[in-house]
Amino acid sequence: MNIEAVIGQFPVIQSDSLILKKINESHLEEVYAIYSNDKVFEYCGIIPKHNKNTVKSMIGHFERDYNKRTRVKWGIFSNQKPERLVGIIEASDFNRKVNMVTIGYFLAECNWGNGIATNAVAMLLQYLFDEVQVNRIQAEVMPPNERSRKVLLKNGFTKEGMLRQASLWSGKGIVDLEIYSILKQEYEEK
Repeated sequence: MNIEAVIGQFPVIQSDSLILKKINESHLEEVYAIYSNDKVFEYCGIIPKHNKNTVKSMIGHFERDYNKRTRVKWGIFSNQKPERLVGIIEASDFNRKVNMVTIGYFLAECNWGNGIATNAVAMLLQYLFDEVQVNRIQAEVMPPNERSRKVLLKNGFTKEGMLRQASLWSGKGIVDLEIYSILKQEYEEK
């Protein structure tokens, strides 16, 4: 795994329609709009934040986690002018022993159903497989989260199974999680 591709300098990933790049305090209003919406986190282990100062501090935590080499959070920005933040995508749990990473993502509710998450995941897969040289990318999904399941399946992930009552998620308690993954070989074959 080439962790320096991620940690050496904050990576910017771009397509014709989206840019995945660093979130900073100038994006506070857009980040707050995402984090203050209860529906966005209905199936996530994140508690919505209804205080702008809390969200402002959280943006600082994105930087802290990046510097600790534990998590990279990209803002998903539309490539239109003016550029606007439409969601967040992350890579975490970089496991060098087995060359694996876990991803997660969420969008502002007004952007659901437009293919943005599917495209952002495709961009991140290409980057992680080609530049970072990971072998396995996985994601955890709460069983009722149909939208997230579809995003992963469209990107070639395989459902491996269900971890029953295996995780404690903030605001949700003990939850079941479906595990989805894609291996580099499978990605290259598709």
